[in-house]
Amino acid sequence: MTIETSVGEPIATIRLNRPEALNALSFALLKDLSDALDEVAASKARALVITGAGEKAFSAGADIRELMNRDLVAEREGALFGQATFAKLDRLRIPSIAVLHGYAFGAGLELAMACTFRIATAKAKVGLPEIKLGLIPGYGGTQRLPRLVGQARALDIVMSGRTIGAEEAERIGLVNAIVEGDDPKALGAQFAERYTGFSLCASAFARDAVRRAFDVDLSEGLRIEADLSTLAYRTSDAVEGMQAFVDKRPPNFKDA
Repeated sequence: MTIETSVGEPIATIRLNRPEALNALSFALLKDLSDALDEVAASKARALVITGAGEKAFSAGADIRELMNRDLVAEREGALFGQATFAKLDRLRIPSIAVLHGYAFGAGLELAMACTFRIATAKAKVGLPEIKLGLIPGYGGTQRLPRLVGQARALDIVMSGRTIGAEEAERIGLVNAIVEGDDPKALGAQFAERYTGFSLCASAFARDAVRRAFDVDLSEGLRIEADLSTLAYRTSDAVEGMQAFVDKRPPNFKDA
């Protein structure tokens, strides 16, 4: 299998498992990843950690040999399939964390950018080098990168194809934190713990509100926030959370 999946509670894990190819995202791997994300969505996990097998790469990108000698229809279908697979991360009720412990190039970085958070070890190297092949990113890179780092930085990264080190990636907001350690799964789980103790209802509302801020103007965004905030008040978890505060005890959330 090109994917290893564990859906234990509270943290699910997905490991890209093609270390001999630097975890390149073949179409077979994308299909396995799509299925794995469906499995996680149906589980009781409260966070998802995505890592890559081996010491060299999270994922070095798409499998270039598979991209060659295709007709126009196949090329577009391939791009749409990759985008649809990564979009499943947007629809997850739980936060997802990509652990970048080596190379994360092209489609590998696009996968990481589709996650809620990205953490990196000091040796991580990231970039969108498609321009060097006469191509542009096709799995969401041109859309998610400017939302993370701004238009000017995104244009520089996409149009130069340059490699970015961990420190710069953190400075410009491409990764959330630089972490120390040799076990990507453990690093991801440690980072994820800060998000697993709350109501999944409130967490999902919060993610939805923040994401939609980039798609609408301020007045519409404020309306969305008011609507989602009102929905949050109507949950049993909100009743429990406020009562627990008054009672000076830890809340017992039921995700309802």
